[in-house]
Amino acid sequence: MEWHVTDAHSLSSIDKEIGGFLALTQSPENASKNESHHFSPAEYEIIRRVIYATGDFEYKSIVEFSDRALQASAAALASRSTVVVDDSKVQAGIAQSVQNTFANPVYCAVEAQTRPQQGKTRAAWGMETLVKRYPEGIFVVGQAPTALITLMELIEAEKIRPVLIIATPPQFIDIDGIKKNLKEFSIPNITIKSRKGGATVAAAILDGLIDLAWEAYG
Repeated sequence: MEWHVTDAHSLSSIDKEIGGFLALTQSPENASKNESHHFSPAEYEIIRRVIYATGDFEYKSIVEFSDRALQASAAALASRSTVVVDDSKVQAGIAQSVQNTFANPVYCAVEAQTRPQQGKTRAAWGMETLVKRYPEGIFVVGQAPTALITLMELIEAEKIRPVLIIATPPQFIDIDGIKKNLKEFSIPNITIKSRKGGATVAAAILDGLIDLAWEAYG
């Protein structure tokens, strides 16, 4: 992401507000250690990107990272793994970062050329088509829960092996069950434990991951 001075001021304000909130809620023993938050530096960078994109500080407590999610994402992006997203808003949100860094191929499910199929949404059918072409890619579902369900079905059938999944659809779906299955299959993932979410959240997460990977490998 290309930063402007106003972005820096906004991120600084986020840092101050999060630090102030956590200082009020910390136990005395933690406060004495002067710990501002429990996130790793990379996790915190992703979280504040999401807060900056949404203006919602609740994301500081609902974004979840699996084991190896950040390491896996950096390695995959640096090796120019294909990125498959469910929605054009996600694709647009990361276009500049991708172009300015690793130039990973990015494909969008709702824009995939597929034949019509009854019983499936456009996002689900497009996701199925693309993941079969790129079974070891990075998959991002920011908007369409049907695309995430399709993705999980293919993982459970052991037809694909993603290197990373980002799942933030703002719907009433069994996200806990999905996270359990991802853990069982050892798929690195970043999710949210809330009804909130959306393409903006997914794009912010992926944009932050690209920048972090570029710092490490670029």
